[in-house]
Amino acid sequence: MNIELPELALVVLIGATGSGKSTFARTHFLPTEVISSDFCRGLVSDDDNDQTVTNEAFDVLHFIAGKRLGRGRLTVIDATNVKAQDRQPLIALAREYHVLPVAIVLNVPERVCHERNQMRADRDFGPHVVRNHTRALRKSLRNLKREGFRRVFTLDSVEEITAVSITRTPLWNNRQHEHGPFDIIGDIHGCADELEQLLQQLGYEWTEALGQEVSTYNRLYRHPDGRKAVFLGDLVDRGPRSLDVVQLVQQMVLAGHALCVPGNHDIKLLGKLNGRNVRVNHGLENTLAEIEALPEAIREPFCRKIADFLHSLVSHYVLDDSKLVVAHAGLKEKLQGRASGRVRDFALYGETTGETDEFGLPIRYNWAQEYRGQAIVVYGHTPTPEAEWLNHTINVDTGCVFGGKLTALRYPERELVSVAAARTYAEPVRPLHILSSIANGQSVQDDMLDITDVTGKRIIDTRLLPRITIEAANSAAALEVMSRFAVNPKWLIYLPPTMSPAETSKEPNLLEHPAQAFAYYRDNGVTQVICEEKHMGSRAIVLVGRDETAVQQRFGLMESESGIIYTRTGRRFFDNSVVEAELLTYLQRALTDANFWAEFNTDWVCLDCELMPWSEK
Repeated sequence: MNIELPELALVVLIGATGSGKSTFARTHFLPTEVISSDFCRGLVSDDDNDQTVTNEAFDVLHFIAGKRLGRGRLTVIDATNVKAQDRQPLIALAREYHVLPVAIVLNVPERVCHERNQMRADRDFGPHVVRNHTRALRKSLRNLKREGFRRVFTLDSVEEITAVSITRTPLWNNRQHEHGPFDIIGDIHGCADELEQLLQQLGYEWTEALGQEVSTYNRLYRHPDGRKAVFLGDLVDRGPRSLDVVQLVQQMVLAGHALCVPGNHDIKLLGKLNGRNVRVNHGLENTLAEIEALPEAIREPFCRKIADFLHSLVSHYVLDDSKLVVAHAGLKEKLQGRASGRVRDFALYGETTGETDEFGLPIRYNWAQEYRGQAIVVYGHTPTPEAEWLNHTINVDTGCVFGGKLTALRYPERELVSVAAARTYAEPVRPLHILSSIANGQSVQDDMLDITDVTGKRIIDTRLLPRITIEAANSAAALEVMSRFAVNPKWLIYLPPTMSPAETSKEPNLLEHPAQAFAYYRDNGVTQVICEEKHMGSRAIVLVGRDETAVQQRFGLMESESGIIYTRTGRRFFDNSVVEAELLTYLQRALTDANFWAEFNTDWVCLDCELMPWSEK
């Protein structure tokens, strides 16, 4: 017998004492993956068999298991677990961390268990203990799935236990081995014309799809360079060609040229196709009208084909070594790569506050504002006038069906490609207002800093240097200085390094001498040094733009400024704002006269300067 285990699961071993659970665990799992109740008893009492500390031992067991599951590690529970009340906390733990609970039952004959216990000096209890365990186990065998175990494997003999093998299988959402490049496309809602234009603009080519028995759309798109499209769901409803969109996407997915996650509209259509009683609104009536217009001879097999495809879609995908996550409505970090109904619901619908707005629509909880995950999350679901980055996430539903545009994010390039809607196919309940502020969503969010982002011990991976560790005390000291004296953090794109002084001179009456500096470079393999005369100035960082609008857009400021001058420690250089403004205006004009903006194709610049004379500071 081969047991297929999900790569991330809570595996609960179930069996009477003496059934061989610990031996089974040692054979098939890493020592670090197994948490034994006996071991936990030893941790709290120095005696693996002390039954008086059972409650404390299981507190430890559940705590360790929770920490492992939180880190996304497969965890095996080695305990008798023969009673439902003992298993329920473990099932609850699996649900809390959105992993699959799996039961492996060692249903060994009572006689064998008793004989094994007699051979162990630390098992000095009578046969009634094994008898009670065995009875409790067999009484609950038929109820294990009802209790919440997603998979149950029962081994009914010693021979079966000995012969079993275990294979670990990736979760359906695990596509970490796929590295792209990808073209991630937002909500389509039946806008097939715009989708075809967008695919063409992205470089996709189409050929006639062959062998389509029940199909009304026969274009198969693929990219000549091997790029893969990723569709974020809501393929159907509201627009004029929902069935064409579904078929286009389905054919690309089946041919290996695309991935697709479901949207809430797709799941609602699936429910209708499966005979469920769903409310026909929000554009579903348009899709059903298209279905009714199909020739009667192909209508039923066509619907079955579409239903099978929609049913096969996975809630979200984790791609490119966990660097990229795609889901219809987005996904919090703790839900990524997990499997549960809660994960699927969040991926489909997002999260709401329980309140409604003035249009009667649910107010959505903006999870992206608090997102601090490493993976880029690309999503749709809620139409927005423009696709904007916010905390490593981006919403690419730009309301094509509402007269906006259909948008794709090219990954890993992070380029946005859009096609304008041919017309407004449906009026949104909540109007798509173009934001009046020129500051983007990330800039607005950054007006309120989160202290947890900068406190405590921090480990920073840099692009050029090795990993840097900043201790909590140093973080606190820096935060104290920056919060009291520094300029708006949005300005602080650059804090310049300062050169350390040369070794103290060995010459009498001299603190420094070039000989020590040359020796340093020589010892480090530098054969040529360029020297220049030092002028007594003050280090100054100048940020200046072509105009105030350019500065406001780049730095996300809520007020208008032409730029800033600050010190190497982040403090404003001039106390006199008039002097600063005059110098910025002078620099701005000089850059304009030098044709700097056009030559470097920019409308802002950061200058690392030495401002002279030193006394001006």
